[in-house]
Amino acid sequence: MALYSPFPNYIWNLSVAIALESGGQIGEIVDMCQPIIEAAAGGGDAGTPAFMKQWAAMGDKLIELAAEDEADGRFFSASDKLERASLYLFVAERMQGHGAPGRAQTYARALATFEKSTELGGINRQRVEIPLGDAYPAGATMSALYTRGAGEGPRPVVVYCNGLDSCKELLYWSRLPEALARRGISTLCVDQPGSGEALRLQNLPVAPDSERWASRAVDWLETQPDVDPKRIGMTGISLGGHFAPRAVAYEPRFASGACWGANHNWREVQDKRMKREGENPVPHYWAHVMWAFGADTMEDFLAKSEAMNLNGHMDTVRVPFLVTHGADDRQISVAYAHDCYNQLVNSPRRELKIFTAREGGVEHVGADNMAYGRDYIADWFAQTLDGKTRG
Repeated sequence: MALYSPFPNYIWNLSVAIALESGGQIGEIVDMCQPIIEAAAGGGDAGTPAFMKQWAAMGDKLIELAAEDEADGRFFSASDKLERASLYLFVAERMQGHGAPGRAQTYARALATFEKSTELGGINRQRVEIPLGDAYPAGATMSALYTRGAGEGPRPVVVYCNGLDSCKELLYWSRLPEALARRGISTLCVDQPGSGEALRLQNLPVAPDSERWASRAVDWLETQPDVDPKRIGMTGISLGGHFAPRAVAYEPRFASGACWGANHNWREVQDKRMKREGENPVPHYWAHVMWAFGADTMEDFLAKSEAMNLNGHMDTVRVPFLVTHGADDRQISVAYAHDCYNQLVNSPRRELKIFTAREGGVEHVGADNMAYGRDYIADWFAQTLDGKTRG
């Protein structure tokens, strides 16, 4: 199964795939892409302002149309349009370099549009703020979206974290929270340090020792009356394939774990990228990673990223753990999935799932088709957290 490729470079096509897999309409996406095909010819970095202009314009049009629906009392229709408007705005913002003109304003508009869609549509997601505690600056929080699983009483829950360049809204649109809710499992999608609001609004950099912030998520969940504290799991997408395994290794309250893409030795990946081996996930890649890690220079970034390596940590995992990966991942080698799985020697139940051309989901975190990864991970947590596998 191939990645839909309207542009002559991988990075722009990845953004289109993200939009398609997150609920974008193909007709709207074609209308946004056709005028900027030539702008992409210079590579992943060139032409990104044109990308944002075109995609933000579609977002603005949908916001106008949603306002007409709202004025006539058609709240569900308004919400559907606002969902796509915020998606297009988030994707447009994600493509820009740090500090690019209009980036901060586009992000703020995307957040506000997403929030209004939640309200008008009565969508099963609640925005929450999780205190990060003494390890972070005073008052620092982790913004999150809480989706409640079907059923009554205390339920299992999964903490779901970002990769390098995603945000909690894109986590929600991956539809994993929906799949888990159907199985009676709640989901907490987090903007952890180095991603989403934590990076953009609080300037909190990546923490390789992800148990620092993941433990705060567990603290918060333990205060919720609809959560069973004995049935808390964790997963992560893309670079979350470092954060989730690391957190499960060192936070004993997690009862199960999974990763959607095995980022087992991301520090080594940086050496490969400097040699132009493998594809980058975002334009302006090196500027982005330095921003995300709070680094002033490449040397500083490389030093700070040394801890982004799971070798020597996975034998600490003592709960069930699932490793998934696409067979044709162009960003992160499938060999890292085997490394992660092979080192889970003390997990009572470990599993490795490589998605192949037979089913799809072969690209990085299933960018070509997220359905298989979503279902497989949801079923894994239903089985290991005592959720439901049927109605």
